[in-house]
Amino acid sequence: MIFYDCSTAPNPRRARMFIAEKGLEIESREISIAERQQLSADFLVINPHGTIPVLTTDDGATLTENLAIARYLELLHPDPPLMGSSAREEAEVLMWNAIVEAQGGHPIAEALRNSHPAFENRAIPGPDNHAQVPELAERGFRRIARFFDLLDARLSDSPYLAGHFFSLADISAFVFVDFARVIKMRIPAEHSATQRWFDTISQRPSAAL
Repeated sequence: MIFYDCSTAPNPRRARMFIAEKGLEIESREISIAERQQLSADFLVINPHGTIPVLTTDDGATLTENLAIARYLELLHPDPPLMGSSAREEAEVLMWNAIVEAQGGHPIAEALRNSHPAFENRAIPGPDNHAQVPELAERGFRRIARFFDLLDARLSDSPYLAGHFFSLADISAFVFVDFARVIKMRIPAEHSATQRWFDTISQRPSAAL
C-alpha cells in the first residue's frame, strides 16, 4: 500500500492518525498542497479529483476519502477497533463522524478558503479554480462557533463523541478543532468538557503526527 499525505493539511492528518492508531507502517509519499503538487499531471493520474489523502491498495484500488480509507483499514486490521465493536457502536461512530465533517470540517474550510490570500481563486479543492466569496467566510465563522457549542454539549454527557470509547469520530473532531487555530478560532474558555477531551487526545502518540 501507498499513502499519499500532506503534512500541513487536516484531512490527510485524519488518515495519518488513524493509521498510527492501528499501529500500521504504510509507505508514505508527501504531496505539498502549498506547492500545488496535488494538481500535477503525475498526481492527477493517481487521483483525478486532485485531493488528498489517497491510499492505493496492494490489489490496485485507489481510495480517496477518509471514510473509505478508515473502513478499509478497519476491516483488514480490526484491532484496536476505531469504528465500533457492534452494529450500534459503528452506527454512532459514523453518525458523529458525519456530524463533525458537516458541522465542523466544512465551515472551517469555508472560512479559510474564502478569506485567506493563499486560497485566492482556490476556494474549493480540486482541479478547477473558484473565486473566494467573502460572505461564505463570514457564514463559516458563525457555523464554527455553533460547532464548538455542539461539541461541548455532547462531551458534557460523554467522554468521547460516540460513547465510552475513542473512535474515528474523535480523530476527525480533534483534527478540525486543532486546525481551526489557523483562522484564530479556539475552544471557548467556558467549554471545559471539550478542553478536557482535547487535552486527553493530545496525549496520544498519534496526535503528534
